[in-house]
Amino acid sequence: MIRRGWNVAAIVSLTLALGSTAFAQSADWKPLFDGKDLDGWEHVGPGRFVVENGEMKTEGGMGLLVYSREKLGDCVIRVVYKTGTEKSNSGVYVRIAEKPTEPWYAVHNGFEVQIADGGKTNRGTGSVYTFAEAHAQPGKPMEWNTLEITLKGNRVSTAINGTPVADFDSSDLKPEPKAKAGPGDPGRGPRAEKGYIGLQNHDENSKVFFKEVSVRPLSGGK
Repeated sequence: MIRRGWNVAAIVSLTLALGSTAFAQSADWKPLFDGKDLDGWEHVGPGRFVVENGEMKTEGGMGLLVYSREKLGDCVIRVVYKTGTEKSNSGVYVRIAEKPTEPWYAVHNGFEVQIADGGKTNRGTGSVYTFAEAHAQPGKPMEWNTLEITLKGNRVSTAINGTPVADFDSSDLKPEPKAKAGPGDPGRGPRAEKGYIGLQNHDENSKVFFKEVSVRPLSGGK
């Protein structure tokens, strides 16, 4: 059985880990987006990302912008984002096993940390889409928010504006990558412990802006 329960100890430890770093710039953080162009990123699928005023903006979809320079292991990913409307939809994909040539590869071979205000708890902002519910809604629609995603082995934990939101341990997922929970939902098989990350442009009516994507390795991380 997938461990869907909210782990109180994980909430406490994640709060302590993120409390002093949620908004602070540090030499430990490596920027993946320089505010100037999409150097290091590759887009697959429909739509695109454009850079304006130091920000990335989604246009059209469903596509995926992949940071293609390296796979990430144990680390914290920090994404500063803003939705354009209350119904705008996007997401941050993690643990993508290989460089995708089309966006559905990431759906079934990675995990999506959702950006969709007002969605169901297992499909709303900060959830690990269909795998782990968002247990808090600290995000502010149409304002800048800081999403932090902690990757450690099989565990994916999220926090928004310093508040823990979701925690997922994928250790019990079985090797059934083609099995789905529903139409368009991700395969239920295990994911790699090291992979690429990507940002989703979901549809032509969704506008989501990103002004920071940075990564910090965990102690002993690769």
